[in-house]
Amino acid sequence: MDSTKLKTARKDFPSLLESYFCDYLVKQRNASPETICSYRDTFRLFLQFRQKRFRKAPSSITLADLDAPHILAFLDTLETQRHCSIRTRNIRLAALRSFLHYAALQDPTALGSINRALAIPVKRFDRAQVSYLSREEITALLNAPNRSTWSGDRDGVMFATMYNTGARVSEITKLNIEDLQFGPTTTLRIRGKGRKERVIPLWKSTKRQLRDWLRLIDSHPGHPLFPSRRGERLTRAGVRSRLNAALAVARLSCVTLQHRQVSPHLLRHTTAMHLLQSGIDITVIALWLGHESPVTTHGYLEADLAMKKRAIDKIKMPGVTRRKFKPKDRLLAFLETL
Repeated sequence: MDSTKLKTARKDFPSLLESYFCDYLVKQRNASPETICSYRDTFRLFLQFRQKRFRKAPSSITLADLDAPHILAFLDTLETQRHCSIRTRNIRLAALRSFLHYAALQDPTALGSINRALAIPVKRFDRAQVSYLSREEITALLNAPNRSTWSGDRDGVMFATMYNTGARVSEITKLNIEDLQFGPTTTLRIRGKGRKERVIPLWKSTKRQLRDWLRLIDSHPGHPLFPSRRGERLTRAGVRSRLNAALAVARLSCVTLQHRQVSPHLLRHTTAMHLLQSGIDITVIALWLGHESPVTTHGYLEADLAMKKRAIDKIKMPGVTRRKFKPKDRLLAFLETL
């Protein structure tokens, strides 16, 4: 193929990005809406960064602008200016890498710069020990919403459901009324990451709260289980805001909550830890939370200090006779006194 035909065959960057989302992600990979939204946000941030830093309109960007120095500058901006975590930085890098792999097949002439960009490593980070709430703290939080109001009643039922199921905040906001099945064992169907579904049994107290809650909302099967006042689906930010409001009240009655940061995901960790402390097998907890592998659930074992204490109490320390070191040489004896 001559250079003229090769140049004609190439796609410009806007067309390439559009075909990546519409053809590759949607039609070929059938990517989940969450994946598409995450990748979309990555490119929105990258294009805004390029426009602000280099005064270049997004529509005029070329594939050559996705080279290693520019991507590294973008990742550095995420950490230093937007104060994103290293995890978030790595997620953004994964989205860019996915596009570059696709672009390499569409425009082989750009392989040199693409390979250099693909060589950018994933950044390592410290893995903090899993944090969770005590029984007293979660009780104070669940009792905090004002049940005499419609929104307070919703919040109380929603937080109780989150604690019962260990659901992610994205899973809670996607729940529909049809996902709740009453019976001898009332269950809730949760659609999790990777299109995996799991069915979680509900405690009797959660069942009663949900049954009473359904009387206050439109019970059409396809409607959200925890709607906003306008009947719309709650957002992640909305759940976080309601949790912060409940936390402010809970801090008045629970001293240990006063200096703690509580996120919706912390309720998920709390569910896992309380299941573990109740003697539930770790493989069952992995299924309960929708983990890909029980290996992910091992972090809860590491965080349970009480379990470690029980383990060490069962091990008898071998008898060791302690003898004081006595230097034989006068000079060594002098050095020991220093």
